[in-house]
Amino acid sequence: MLDPVRWASHGENRLPGKLRLIDQTRLPEELQYIETDDLAEIHDAIRRLVVRGAPAIGCAAALGLAAVMQHARDRSPHDYLTEARRAAEFLAGARPTAVNLAWALDRCMTRLERESAVRGAAGETTAAVLEDALLDEALAILREDLDLCRGIGEHGLAVFEGRSGLGVLTHCNAGALATSDYGTALAPIYRAHEMGMGPRVFADETRPLLQGSRLTVWELQRAGVDVTLICDNMAAQVMREDRVDLVIVGADRIAANGDAANKIGTYGVAVLARSHGIPFYVAAPYSTIDRALETGESIPIEQRDPDEVRRGFGKLTAPPDCKVYNPAFDVTPAGLIAGIITERGILRPPYTAAIEALFASVDGEHARRNTAPPT
Repeated sequence: MLDPVRWASHGENRLPGKLRLIDQTRLPEELQYIETDDLAEIHDAIRRLVVRGAPAIGCAAALGLAAVMQHARDRSPHDYLTEARRAAEFLAGARPTAVNLAWALDRCMTRLERESAVRGAAGETTAAVLEDALLDEALAILREDLDLCRGIGEHGLAVFEGRSGLGVLTHCNAGALATSDYGTALAPIYRAHEMGMGPRVFADETRPLLQGSRLTVWELQRAGVDVTLICDNMAAQVMREDRVDLVIVGADRIAANGDAANKIGTYGVAVLARSHGIPFYVAAPYSTIDRALETGESIPIEQRDPDEVRRGFGKLTAPPDCKVYNPAFDVTPAGLIAGIITERGILRPPYTAAIEALFASVDGEHARRNTAPPT
């Protein structure tokens, strides 16, 4: 599989090292990696979609914070923590919709503060100790994401109901490139492909940045999966022709009632699926669920540069001074979602109760391991 987010060590030990990313802005023309330990560069990489997809953003932010804090200006433990908080707050502002970004940074800061308190009581706190603990937590987040995605793939096989050759429509990119490896929405598709079930994928191009055509089609072809690219406005016709048996998409944030934010255009696909009697699934790890938000009405929606629409990939496609409305995401109401595929199983309506039960289990496990679950 692909390795869109990793830690690149320089030498025999884990430290020093840098955050390594696939530059997804260059796909599908070239596969190029970048390495950085610069705070402004990491913020920019998240903001301009060098790395994208909620789980991948979380992993990148955690590893990026570890890379940056190797170069803390003041090495006293107190000042190290203060500088880490400032850096984490800056990275958290790069993109507001994906909950994994803030979740991963909060988890790293919780680990640092706990480490400082425990070691401080024994007189053992140093910046070097905190530096190592921070990288340890960031790498744990990366490893967990790998396992979560594999779990989503295993549980997601159930939506295929043992049938071969099913048509699956997906929107945007929630594959290996959007996570640490394997993907969320594409994880069940990859597992079905590995099991010899021959899924037939229809990938929306996903205007205006074409993540479906540039990324999803590229990675599925690379894996040998049968994939057909369609324009966004062709989805209804493809469904009408009975080419689509189910829809699987990812999510950047899921509210406590099951409302799910994903790339703009997802809501329309869900409405079309309901109209054609096609089950619509959302695939995401538990870290994408934001229990602090009762409904999707409170999910912040990122507004992006109007020139992404007026000048798609550099070419003027509209009057240069026309008004543009360019939200990056929309929210699909829980009532349109047949199931939420997680690493622990498929949640079914009513989602409020299902999500509460999921987190009762997650919180219990984190309490036993003394680690920080999502807030």
